[in-house]
Parts: sequence; C-alpha cells; structure tokens
Amino acid sequence: MTAPRPNQSYPLGLRQTSGRNAQLRQSIDAKQFLVAPGAYDCIGARLVEQAGFPAVYLTGSGMSMSMLGAPDVGLMSFSEILDRASRIADVVSIPVIVDADTGYGGPLNVIRTVRDFERAGMSGIQIEDQAWPKKCGHEGGRNLVAASEMEGRIKAAVDARIDPDLLIIARTDARTDHGLDDAIDRANRYVQAGADMIFVESPEDGSEMATIAKDVSAPVLANMVEGGRSPILTATQLAELGFSMAIYPNALTRRFTHAGAEMLKDLKAAGTTSASTPGMLTHRELWSLFEYEKWISTEERLRGS
Repeated sequence: MTAPRPNQSYPLGLRQTSGRNAQLRQSIDAKQFLVAPGAYDCIGARLVEQAGFPAVYLTGSGMSMSMLGAPDVGLMSFSEILDRASRIADVVSIPVIVDADTGYGGPLNVIRTVRDFERAGMSGIQIEDQAWPKKCGHEGGRNLVAASEMEGRIKAAVDARIDPDLLIIARTDARTDHGLDDAIDRANRYVQAGADMIFVESPEDGSEMATIAKDVSAPVLANMVEGGRSPILTATQLAELGFSMAIYPNALTRRFTHAGAEMLKDLKAAGTTSASTPGMLTHRELWSLFEYEKWISTEERLRGS
C-alpha cells in the first residue's frame, strides 16, 4: 500500500527534499558555479532562498554565536547542530549544506552524524581534518589529526550515506601551519578516500587559490570570509580559476549584527525606531516570509472540515 503524500498546501515541515541532493550534484557535475551564502537560522535561510541562490550553507560559527553566545571554539554539540539544521531544512526547498566540524568523534560517530544529517534533509555535509576541539579556520591554534585519520572519517561518511547524491565535502586546515603543498597532498588523499568536493581552508593569496583549483583532483570550494586570511574574489573570478562553489559563511551574520546595532543606537538616542523604519521589513512582509497566509488558510480549512 502506498503511503499518502502530505498535502502540499501545508506550511512548514512538509517540503519535498528528495530531489535536492540530485539538484546539487547535477549542478556540480555540469560545472555550474554555485554561490551558497551562509545562514545560522530559519530567517537567514529563507532570505537566501528568496534572493534566488541555489543553495544555503549552515555556518558553524554563526550557529555557535546565535545559540551559545560563544565564538567558533568547538563548544557546539552534534545534537544542537542537528536540531537547528533539521529545522532550517524544513523551511527551504533549496539544497542545504551543513558544517559538521570533525564528524564528532571516531568513524562510528561519523556514521551516525552522516545518517542523521541525511535524514534531516541535508544535501551536503562538510567534515574537516582538525582535532577536537576544533577552531575557526581563519584563527590560530588549529591542531590537525593525521591524514590517515581524516581518510577514515571520509570513508565512514561515504559508506554511511544512503543517497549517493549526498555530497561529502572534505576540508583541510593544513595550509596555515603546514604549508600549501601539504594541504594539497592531504586534499588529494581525501579525494582518493571518496570525498566529492574539497575545501582547502585559508589560502593566503590569489596565486595559492589558483594552485588549489589546478592541483586538487576534485571540485573545489572557496571560503569567502570578509576580513579573513584569504582574498575576497568575485564569483566570476573564482569560476575562472576553476572553483565549483563559494560559501560566504558569516556575511549575513555581520550584516544583521551591524544593522541591529545601528537600530539600537537610534532607539537609545531618540527614544523611537522611526529613523530605522525605512530599513526594516514591514510587519506583513516579515510574516509573509514565513507563509503566514498559508498557515491561516490551513487552519481555516481544517477547522471547517
């Protein structure tokens, strides 16, 4: 007996996720350069989708700051990130890529991490070669595990996924303390272990970025961190170098924080938000971002049945 399909007029939580993995994979295979802005909550993710981007990247540092009030120093637990990621996947229809840190333990932990994130609707899972507790890739104090241990993480992730289109992204943080050659060597070892995409963190200049794109034997991702260790290049420049994707993990975080600080300064000085109103969504625009009209029509329809 075929299970009934959920009524697609319902809001929140009943989006069709089955095609998103294939959508992301096909875009990469077709060499379509993808820009995936970062988000840490449902508001940011819905804004990314509404703006027309093909994917959203769930930033670990943004989630740590918004949920714990702590910087990206390895304090977020797997269950906390999983809960936030699953809620975000419910409210967008574009592919969602999640920062899964180190995979949260040994190979068996990585298996559980991948299975649970896949069930939660992720289309891409990023795992890195740092030791726990991990650190932000544009800060000092990062410690790496042996390349062989990271290869085990990747093999576990590949073995654990149910859908072969689920993207396994391997990140290496070797560049800063071990040099570019070691980072590229690690990257290619991770490709051999089964990684679908490589993320070499914090190259120092455009020449290094060009070398990464040329010498890594898999699609490569660029991390655009404003004020970080790497140069900020345009999407056109990155595509011309040979990158397949760019993420902007905390651009929204920084923008939201700056705009909020300016509004609060105005409120403190004037005792009103009138000066900030032109830069805000209206009440109805904000509610409509989250399908208020669909919620109400659903409630009215079910009450009358």
